[in-house]
Amino acid sequence: MKEILVAFLFGIFAFSAVFIGSGTLFRIAQYVTQYGASFSSVIRLFIYSMPAIMLWTFPMSMLLASLLVFGKLSGASEITAMKSCGISLYRIMRPIIVMGIVVSIFAIAFNEYVVPWANQAYADVVNYEIKNSASPQSREHIILKEIKDGNIQRLIYARRYDAEKNRMEWVSMQDFEDGKLVRVENADYADWTNNEWLLHNGVIYSIADGEMSHTMHFDTQKLPIQESPDNIIREQKKPEEMTMKELGAQIKIMRGQYVDTTDLEIELYQRITVPMASFIFTLIGAPLGLQPNRNSSSIGFGLSIIIIFIYYTLMTIAGVVGRVGIPPAYAVWLPNLIGAAIGRYLIRKAGRI
Repeated sequence: MKEILVAFLFGIFAFSAVFIGSGTLFRIAQYVTQYGASFSSVIRLFIYSMPAIMLWTFPMSMLLASLLVFGKLSGASEITAMKSCGISLYRIMRPIIVMGIVVSIFAIAFNEYVVPWANQAYADVVNYEIKNSASPQSREHIILKEIKDGNIQRLIYARRYDAEKNRMEWVSMQDFEDGKLVRVENADYADWTNNEWLLHNGVIYSIADGEMSHTMHFDTQKLPIQESPDNIIREQKKPEEMTMKELGAQIKIMRGQYVDTTDLEIELYQRITVPMASFIFTLIGAPLGLQPNRNSSSIGFGLSIIIIFIYYTLMTIAGVVGRVGIPPAYAVWLPNLIGAAIGRYLIRKAGRI
């Protein structure tokens, strides 16, 4: 376990350095040259970018640790010595399997509680401190909720916000009483005029016992919210800034408006599958480390890069398939299922040697 932990930490630092050098530092340098970002802003950007980077390095680091540790054991003939004493390969692999599971569980929690917060903080620094975005930007899928005593009172959804016209398009407002939907208002658009939102070309549906009981059309009506466009846009989050609970709520709302939620579903399911890759890479790396000539750390690092490239290529393909073919819930699990099958084959093969 000590050998595995040291190699795992080495992998995190090594792969993080690759990500930082290939992308993060370049983006931060652009903010400095184009917008004159201050030193404190640059430091915070660097810190806030680290959780998302580290999340991707967990599986890579477990793969590298598996290759290096088992390659070292195999190269020193310690695996042969243990097998000659009657210790099976499955017993030898038990510590690293346990660590792979622990790292996967930790990565899921890290991806839920740390990464979304850091991504949102990063975006706030870029938008409101470095770029000094005084005016809101156009955005898809605006959602506003009024909650009182834990119960939702009003839900407002707009398909799009047009920053040039200060307009929310395809607006739907739902009012609730005691958790039950009692009224729905749909409008073509809502304009921000004289510090208030005005709905145009709409219809009101009254709901009683789950059935529509009354319909009324209107040309213009005030939208009962006080938030300015700037405040509304600030409240919105990108998918990478949401927790799994928030993503699930967003998907439910958008489905209610008959909006395609495939991208959000893929994002949601990847919150589990990407961290679980730590365990999958452990199953692959350990038996591969037993192969001859795996005692070199440079070979282990190079083999890690190849396996990682193949895995993330499969993940990209699975994302495409999930958008055009099979349901996202099944598509995003394909790389892990394939990896688990390969790992099982390699372990059984190594166990017979």
